[in-house]
Amino acid sequence: MTSSLTRTVLAYATLVVGAVVFAYPFVWMALATFKPETDIAALNPFPSEWTVESYRLVFGSVPLGRSFLNSVVVTGCVTTLALVFGSLTAYGLSRLTWRGRDAAFSVILFTMMVPFLVLLIPLYTLVVGFGWTDSYAGLVVPFMMNATAVLVLRQHFVTLPQSLVDAARIDGAGELRILFQIVWPASVPALVTAGILVFIGSWNEVLWPLMVVREQEMMTMPQTVALFAVGGGAEGRLGPQLAAALLLAVPIIAAYLVFQRRFVESLATSGLKG
Repeated sequence: MTSSLTRTVLAYATLVVGAVVFAYPFVWMALATFKPETDIAALNPFPSEWTVESYRLVFGSVPLGRSFLNSVVVTGCVTTLALVFGSLTAYGLSRLTWRGRDAAFSVILFTMMVPFLVLLIPLYTLVVGFGWTDSYAGLVVPFMMNATAVLVLRQHFVTLPQSLVDAARIDGAGELRILFQIVWPASVPALVTAGILVFIGSWNEVLWPLMVVREQEMMTMPQTVALFAVGGGAEGRLGPQLAAALLLAVPIIAAYLVFQRRFVESLATSGLKG
């Protein structure tokens, strides 16, 4: 009994220490945004004097409201389309039998290993050719298919009982109806996991918007924050840069907190089955 209690205490102590180590940099950054510029380098993480000057400079220098709206539109469209097209692909790879299925899945996995920089110039050439610069189409269309979403959804779909699909087919349901009315409701944790992964990748994307967007009213929030930090808007001050970075991270943290249970459930139950 004593040995079991000791192990439990040590396990929780280790988790607490790990949580503190990983959370401290973010907590320090959040508190530093409320410090006067001269106090940011101090070892004490708490401000000696609370101030919102850093946030005042951020909101006064760049149109964060418009940039936030652009990011919400772009990220929402990318995440939704990636889940729809990704689930269609995943369903075809897991529940339909056709020649070349395994080879197609291997190609999709291979695309995950190709650096985005390799595709940057071809994608940019296509977007310019279609006249999609400074538009939502140029920010959304190149990312509406996501290999990671396909992988996560496919690996979950293969774990579902085949009897569900067979029963629906016997009742006369088509494949699209089976996918969206039977497979989707049974795959909410996987859909949430894939959605969070796509959301984070799309929300944090900076390089591609810098390539295809020049008009300030079309800039996304990461792009605006990056230009604010390196383009002189922060006036070389660390506090406003940290404040802008914190504002950029808040939506991701909020999304994870809202869907945390589903996210952990999917990671715990899906696995990577062949």
